[in-house]
Amino acid sequence: MPDTSENPRPPQQLLLVTGLSGAGKSTALAVLEDLGWETMDNFPVRLLKRLVAMPDEARGPLAIGFDSRTRGFAPAEIIALVKDLAAREDIALTFVFLDCAGNELERRYNETRRRHPMAAGRPVMEGIAAERELLEPLRRWAEIMIDTSAMTSNDLQGHIRQLFAPEAGDTAMTLTLSSFGFARGMPPLADLVFDMRFLDNPHWVPALRELTGQDAAVGEHIRRDPAFGDVFARIRDLLLVLLPRYAAQGKPYVHVAFGCTGGRHRSVYTAEAMAESLRAAGFSPTVRHRNLGSRAADEIERDRR
Repeated sequence: MPDTSENPRPPQQLLLVTGLSGAGKSTALAVLEDLGWETMDNFPVRLLKRLVAMPDEARGPLAIGFDSRTRGFAPAEIIALVKDLAAREDIALTFVFLDCAGNELERRYNETRRRHPMAAGRPVMEGIAAERELLEPLRRWAEIMIDTSAMTSNDLQGHIRQLFAPEAGDTAMTLTLSSFGFARGMPPLADLVFDMRFLDNPHWVPALRELTGQDAAVGEHIRRDPAFGDVFARIRDLLLVLLPRYAAQGKPYVHVAFGCTGGRHRSVYTAEAMAESLRAAGFSPTVRHRNLGSRAADEIERDRR
C-alpha cells in the first residue's frame, strides 16, 4: 500500500536491463554498480515482485539484468510483470534494452571465442537471429533502447553514466596530489609523475633546511626560482585538460605525484600550491606527503647533491 505518513519514502528506483547477448549488458551493470546501484544479473524475473516487496530501509536504486539465458525467461510474462510494476506508486521503473547489429555481434563472439547461448551447435548468426526474434517484444516495449553496434566498451560506459549517474557529488573522480622523494623510490601507483628537482633546492640554505614545503619561507624561496612560475603554469594547464578527460572516461581515481630528492621541500610546496590552484578551478583534491616527516632522506640528499 502507498505510504500515507507525513514523510513518505521516495519510490524505489528499479531499472530492468536486457538485450541481445553480447550487446553489453554486463558492462552496463558494472557501471551502474560503480554509480551506487545495487545490481543483480540473470535474476529470475518471476521473483522480482518478492524482491521489491522485501523491507529494506537502506535500499538504494536497484538494477536487474536478465536475458534469454535467465531461468524462466518468457517475454510475455515479463511484459505483464513490467506493466504491473510500472503502475505502482512506490516504484519508479525504467526498462532498458541493449541492441546491436548482427554482424557486430558475430564479430564479438568470434573474437572472444564464446558460444552464443541460442546457437546450440548452429552457426552463431543463426543463434543471434533466433534470440533477436525472441526478444523483439521486449525491444518494442523498452523505454530506452541503446544500440551498441558502433560503441566501444568505454563509449557504452560513458553513455550509461550520462543516463543514470546520481548527483555529481556522489560520483566525482577522486583526485590525489602527493609529494615524494626520489631518494626513497617513486610511488608505484601514480598516474602522472612530475620531477621538480630542476628547481633550486632549499636544503642547501641553512635557514630553510629544517623547514618543509609547508612553511612560507620555503615557498617564497621556490617561487623566486625563475623556472618555477612557467613550469607550474604549464603543469596546471595540462591537468586542467587531462582531468576532465579522465573523468569522462570513468576513471574513478587519479593520482598526480610531485617528486624531489628528499620529498620535503620542492615537491611538498608544489603539491600544496597545485591543490590550491585546482580547488579554484572546481576540483577537490586530497594532498598526501609521503616523506614529509623523513629526516633520513636528508643524508641521502647530501650524497646526491
